[in-house]
Amino acid sequence: MKIVKKTLLFVVSLVVILSTAILAYGIYLRPKYDGKIELKNIQKETTVYFDDFGVPHIYASNSKDAMVALGYVHAQDRLWQMELMRRIAPGRLSEIFGKVALKNDKFFAGLGIEEASEKAIANLDKNSPSYQLTMAYLDGINQYLEEGKTPIEFQLVGVKKEKFTIKDVYNIFGYMSFSFAMAQKTDPLMTDIKNKYGMNYLKDFGLDDSFNTVKIKNAKEKPEEYTAISKSITALLDQSPIPPFIGSNSWVIGGKKTKSGKVIFANDPHIGFSQPGTWYEAHIVTPEFELYGCYLAGTPYPLLGHNRDYTYGLTMFENDDIDLYQEENNPTDGNKYKTPEGFSDYKTRKKTIKVKDSADVVLNVKVTRHGPVMNDLIDGLDVKKPVAMSWIYTQQPIHILDAVYMLSHAKSKADFQKGVSLIAAPGLNVMYGDAKGNVAWWATGKLYKHNQGVDTHFILDGASGKDDITDYLDFSKNPSAENPDWNYVYSANNQPEAIDGFLYPGYYLPEDRAKRITHLLDPKSDWDKEAVSKMITDNTSSVAPEVVSNLIANLDLKSLSNNEQAAVTVLKTWKGTSNLNDVAPTIYNKWIYLYLKNTFEDELGATGFKQFLSTHIMKQMIAKQLLNATSPWWDNISTKNKMESREEIISNSFKEAVATLEKQLGNSVADWTWNKVHVVEYEHPLGKIAALRKIFNVGPFEVSGSNEVINNQMFDYSNEEKYTIKGGPSTRRIVDFSDIENSWSILPTGQSGNPLSSHYSDQAEMYNQGKFRKMKLNKEEIVKTSTKLIFMPSKN
Repeated sequence: MKIVKKTLLFVVSLVVILSTAILAYGIYLRPKYDGKIELKNIQKETTVYFDDFGVPHIYASNSKDAMVALGYVHAQDRLWQMELMRRIAPGRLSEIFGKVALKNDKFFAGLGIEEASEKAIANLDKNSPSYQLTMAYLDGINQYLEEGKTPIEFQLVGVKKEKFTIKDVYNIFGYMSFSFAMAQKTDPLMTDIKNKYGMNYLKDFGLDDSFNTVKIKNAKEKPEEYTAISKSITALLDQSPIPPFIGSNSWVIGGKKTKSGKVIFANDPHIGFSQPGTWYEAHIVTPEFELYGCYLAGTPYPLLGHNRDYTYGLTMFENDDIDLYQEENNPTDGNKYKTPEGFSDYKTRKKTIKVKDSADVVLNVKVTRHGPVMNDLIDGLDVKKPVAMSWIYTQQPIHILDAVYMLSHAKSKADFQKGVSLIAAPGLNVMYGDAKGNVAWWATGKLYKHNQGVDTHFILDGASGKDDITDYLDFSKNPSAENPDWNYVYSANNQPEAIDGFLYPGYYLPEDRAKRITHLLDPKSDWDKEAVSKMITDNTSSVAPEVVSNLIANLDLKSLSNNEQAAVTVLKTWKGTSNLNDVAPTIYNKWIYLYLKNTFEDELGATGFKQFLSTHIMKQMIAKQLLNATSPWWDNISTKNKMESREEIISNSFKEAVATLEKQLGNSVADWTWNKVHVVEYEHPLGKIAALRKIFNVGPFEVSGSNEVINNQMFDYSNEEKYTIKGGPSTRRIVDFSDIENSWSILPTGQSGNPLSSHYSDQAEMYNQGKFRKMKLNKEEIVKTSTKLIFMPSKN
């Protein structure tokens, strides 16, 4: 008995010791939010107040000291995220993740982002403020890298620490720019459909821009051959440890439409969800400068920001800045390809990808006059039929560092606009409002034209030169609006109006959000912050009830079962909302998926159909295609000697939807509430491992919202029991110039990327309940509600 007791005592003691050690180690790894730290290369003592949500408020005697401090505190909360961000564009994820990341690395290493970064850096003015302050920011990161605590992810994965450089900053911006694009997802699929079935099958897709009925108004002041491209690139972006940028809402309301007479600004960029989230908030104050901004990991200047004078944000323009060209090899020499002037030699870029626990992979990328050959970078393409990618970002001069510096340091609206004009890619709608009452938006990007008749929705002819770019447009031709008569500007990734009779080609999203935004903004002239906060979390579709009406019109109501009749009753009274306890969105989205599957999968095949579901074109064509009774897609090509009708496909899809929901959620239609199928979990790269999921992931949460409502909680249509929400508002910001010190924001999870920080997930419940917190500017309030970390100049 004594032996048993001793053994038990020993085991208990060991558990206590281990638990204490683990707890102590966990406390040690937490970010340091108070106390004193010596920093090199700062001139004077710099104070950082971390408020009650972990936002650093940096008070410094000069901008360089502030940027060193920003780099340090950014790194202590987001170093793991920074590490991943800088590795994507140069193809260096395999060094830490092994072969699982090799496809990703081969693709991005071949795009030429790193080479374009090197070229841009070589042309930088090393004495410019944008460069000097960037180097100060990087110095802060590297001081934390050397002297701070090593993130737990570094230890689990085995990451070797390396200093951050300005090339890392450019590579991060390069990845961001590529993730905005849609052509590489869409053009190959459209080309396959055209080659296999003809143009008649594409009439339902609105490639002539006829579906873009709600446009942003301007105001000046071969079968199966190409789908591999779409499939591979979509999969790479979906599986990336850093989420892609997808869409956004923003509106800026002029004083004539607000209760206070002052501008109110709203913005919620839509980005793939991840943990940690995309944005890191920070507030900088020096004697000559103040800005509260949202920063990408590893970048020195915020893409979203505000101060007492002006505010800015962004949405995705969705313009087409990537073209794919079918090149033609020399039949007798595989090292040459055809050009309008004859055959030319392929250029070759040699890239070496280091792979953890395996041999290096050497990549020889062929490059044509249009760009890198995709056949070398992704699987599934015939090497004898090279397809090259032409991308504006790598072909035009890159001034992104100066651009984002100017956006965050503008002294006037004209100064700000100059910064916007420097961005050749990606295409953005940059939104602006200020304390003087100005509201504006400008589209960024180096826009261009082709010869008349060239349709850039398809793979283009690379050999003849007839499909080449013919004209680059001056920035003055970019869509924009400044202080329009209707007293607001907005963007919801919908298409801008034509300029000089020319509609800019792109992959614009459907009218749903745009229609709802204008419907809410137009009649009301007493907007305040509270009303805008309700609007930015609005869950209502202006389009879905009309779609439902058109769907129901194809049903034989007399032949329906009791549950089918109950489902129709629910849908007939639906107002388009996607609230947690609504039943209609559960029925609607299942019906839409099965209608799409039964209409398109027979022609596209399982792989092509899955790819189709990831395109903006799919979202845009639903409402219109349903109205076309003679669409060739209705016929199921798998059935012989029979021509299916619209009524058959839609009716069968409805019956399938009800049967599926009965099996999944039970026989009571009233129990089919949206919260049971619409769930989000913010996933950390290491949270994919089951044993680490609860440590690193945040959630799951039952959430309201849906595809293409203002509260855009994005998921792919599927037959799974629950919809996997892939992305949504990466932040919600409301800046009110009548109460600038109490403007609002919220992040999906929290400020910190350190799972041991109290600010890792402290905003998640608030975010999913549609709540907000202050973006504090008042120093007295900040000091009262914050911990204090003091950076002192190093004595060495």
